[in-house]
Amino acid sequence: MKRRNARGKIMTRRALVVAGGKVALLAALAGRLYYLQVVQAPKFAMLADENRINIRLLVPPRGLIVDRFGVPLATNRPTYQAVMIPEQAGNIAETLGAVAQLVPLTETDRRRVVRDMHNRHSYVPVVLREDMNWDEMSRIDVNAVDLPGVSIDQGLIRHYPFGDETSHAVGYVGPVSEEELDSDDPLVELPDFRVGKSGVEKEYDLELRGSAGTSEIEVNAFGRVVRELAREDGIPGEQIVLGIDMALQDLAMHRCNAQGSASAVVLDSWTGEVLALASAPGFDPGAFASGLSPAQWKALIDSPYNPLTNKAIAGTYAPGSTFKPLVATAALEAGVITPDTEFFCSGELHLGNAVFHCWKKGGHGLISLDRAIRESCDVFFYHTADLVGIDRIAAMANRFGLGLPTGIDIPGEKPGLIPTRAWKKATTGVAWQRGETLSCGIGQSYVSVTPLQLAIYVARIATGHTVKPVLARSAGIMMPTSPVAESISRAFALIGVHEKTLDVVRQGMYGAVNELHGTAYRARITDPSMAMAGKTGTAQVHHIAREVRDRGVVTGTKIPWKERDHALFIAFAPVSAPRYVCAVVVEHGGTTGGEGGAVAAPIAHDLLLRAQQRDPARRVPPEPFGAAKLAQG
Repeated sequence: MKRRNARGKIMTRRALVVAGGKVALLAALAGRLYYLQVVQAPKFAMLADENRINIRLLVPPRGLIVDRFGVPLATNRPTYQAVMIPEQAGNIAETLGAVAQLVPLTETDRRRVVRDMHNRHSYVPVVLREDMNWDEMSRIDVNAVDLPGVSIDQGLIRHYPFGDETSHAVGYVGPVSEEELDSDDPLVELPDFRVGKSGVEKEYDLELRGSAGTSEIEVNAFGRVVRELAREDGIPGEQIVLGIDMALQDLAMHRCNAQGSASAVVLDSWTGEVLALASAPGFDPGAFASGLSPAQWKALIDSPYNPLTNKAIAGTYAPGSTFKPLVATAALEAGVITPDTEFFCSGELHLGNAVFHCWKKGGHGLISLDRAIRESCDVFFYHTADLVGIDRIAAMANRFGLGLPTGIDIPGEKPGLIPTRAWKKATTGVAWQRGETLSCGIGQSYVSVTPLQLAIYVARIATGHTVKPVLARSAGIMMPTSPVAESISRAFALIGVHEKTLDVVRQGMYGAVNELHGTAYRARITDPSMAMAGKTGTAQVHHIAREVRDRGVVTGTKIPWKERDHALFIAFAPVSAPRYVCAVVVEHGGTTGGEGGAVAAPIAHDLLLRAQQRDPARRVPPEPFGAAKLAQG
């Protein structure tokens, strides 16, 4: 009995020890749970929040821009960039210093990063270095463990296969500015998102953007991506088809570049489509997409040739003698002259104490309207302008699209100026002078127009309709092998000028190119089925234009380039059924300081000839263009 009692006591003590141990273990477990769930709750809540599933927006591929035959003018190419999430980077200065030891990171880059951090949410990645090559990307990726918040993104960057040849028409994209961050589009906060800054890229930016996609990813506490759980690609931007023919654009830029600083516009006067919009020199639009260095920017703004200015729509020039057909039209419609009216040209005209010169020192003798347009007699148009008056000239000029915005679908167009009596009084407080009318009669004095306006002006002369320009082509891509012409659009309203008046002016322009003493005779197209009609112009630059009556026309290289006269030419073809029109302006007469007939007219000759040769309506498929350059790119 005693032995059983002793054994029971031993068992009881053991049970108590085991029970006590269990209680101690449970207490320790409870204490640990309390410590983890209560005391350490903020820490683990933060870790759990950081080790979470993120939804990231994906930048959609930007829409392509192509020419009328489908040749790509703006595309996208893959690229690598280093990005940093500020809230995960810790000490920003130390992180930037570490990155700078691996890839070039200038002080300008550092300032940009700090600015972008202030302008965006802390969880939005900021670009440290973009468009990196493979070696740079590899150095960042290998050392990413020691770079908190820094990672490599693979995306798309804008690519322009033809570089400066399409820079002004197509435009370029660039990083989102502070003002553009106010947009409701969440895409603008993404580090690799770009918006249109000029040209078609800016005008059709919303259409080209597309819709964002989403990526569902798991990230750890250090911000590193663990895996992608789901992905929904965005909707690519729309493709924009331009009326531009890249073969014509290439030729126009080649010829304009050869003259230093020049512009040219080729237009289909039946549809208003712009076939070529050249402004030379151009610039590399890709440099703006990937980031322009201070040295590159300085070179662009310091150039005397103003490569950043789209001269075709924003360059304003005195039209010179290309204005004479307009003055003739105004005078004929006003009834102050007839096609048979004659004036005597002795080489100069006296008005009070002032002398107004003709370009031909010996004069043209007794001269009629047709010959005055053909040989560009200044004295004839001094008399004509004096008879019709500046206000009626201005009204007719506006009707033909001069001195007013054309409404083309890219930004940056300038209106030019066609003066009136009321304009001068309101602007200067001084009354209009009779001598100013004479100067305006030959396209000088206050008159200023753009090359695009000149193209619209000649298109309206050629067709008698209020032609309006457009870059984006609504009909889509044209098939080069199409054996028939597209439907002709006559939607443009009539201009309201008698057809007999237009015929007289057209005949004078035909003579200027195709008759022996015409000012552009050497630039004629010898194939009768493609013959062009046109008008030359040699105009003084505006800051010395008031000297017109004292010095007349000055050409050649004996005076500084900036003071030489501009060379101009306008034309339409074919004469039998005018469709294609061209306007060329060569600043300061180009490399030789030549006149319109010698410098600008040959450019128009080549462009109008090529335009007609590539016309699908001629049942000759145009040769493909761009394959070689695209292969090189």
